[in-house]
Amino acid sequence: MKSAINILEPTSRPLDVAVLVLDDSNTLSFAAGVDPMRAANRMSGRRLFDWQYVTATGSPAQLTSGLSVPGPALSRLQGCDLLLVVAGFNLKRHDTPALRAGLRRIAASGATLAGIDGGPWLMAEAGVLDQFSATTHWEDLDKFSQNFPEITPLRNRFHVDRTRMTSGGATPAIDMMLYLIKCRYGAALSARVAGAFIYDSAPDPARAQSRSGNPGHSALTARVSALMEQTLDAPLAIPELARRAGTSPRMLQSQFRIRLNTTPKAHYLSLRLAEAMRLVRDTDMPLLDVALATGFGSAATFARAFQATHGCSARAIRRAEQSAP
Repeated sequence: MKSAINILEPTSRPLDVAVLVLDDSNTLSFAAGVDPMRAANRMSGRRLFDWQYVTATGSPAQLTSGLSVPGPALSRLQGCDLLLVVAGFNLKRHDTPALRAGLRRIAASGATLAGIDGGPWLMAEAGVLDQFSATTHWEDLDKFSQNFPEITPLRNRFHVDRTRMTSGGATPAIDMMLYLIKCRYGAALSARVAGAFIYDSAPDPARAQSRSGNPGHSALTARVSALMEQTLDAPLAIPELARRAGTSPRMLQSQFRIRLNTTPKAHYLSLRLAEAMRLVRDTDMPLLDVALATGFGSAATFARAFQATHGCSARAIRRAEQSAP
């Protein structure tokens, strides 16, 4: 294995980037990796990033939007400083021996590998995340932890561990790329690139993912919402939430009304039922277990709440998912 280059060290040298695009990737995830590099080049008036596209087999990658991204096969890539691995759906189909071998070869060259959206999964399957800390989308993080015990899972929006970078989705990938620009070329340029996208999320590797994604959050409501997300299976009383957040129940109620036009109780319930819908559609977990995992003490209580919110029973949705082609 060649010595790794620290791509986060301050420098004026252009970064040689290869963007590996898999079929069924989201267009937003693809753009989140590429457009910050393009904007950095334009705003600096210099060539800070050189990039090329590669695909798994040499055939154009088909994005979920219908767009095609042409590029040579990963097997023909001679080397790079940074390999961005952009993936989305149908990861099992894309996890081929050839792809694993290609990822291992590039990792052994000393390059940094960065996974976007489904990219961390494919990196993990190839073994190039073993003994590293990493993140992935919050929907898959528990399964990720179970499948890859050699990896330390984190709920961060994105994470950097030596020569591995991982992000939990499209907008966290923007955070990750802004962080790369900041480290290599300075905070001023990173801020200008963020401003060009009217993007005001701080590129902080320690910032946790949020399930609700509501841009109206204040610091208080975001903190409480994150606490709610951590306790979906055993919901806390509103006074206890307020105590843990260092505020009063009255202030908490007021902030949720002003910022989100709802109550803490209603917001909590919406998070629990959104998670219930995900578990019903994306897993084969028994419905009673789904109810318990989202804080409902009985199947009947869960069924009523689910029906009232989603307009259909969990059982009917499960049947429809199972009968879909």
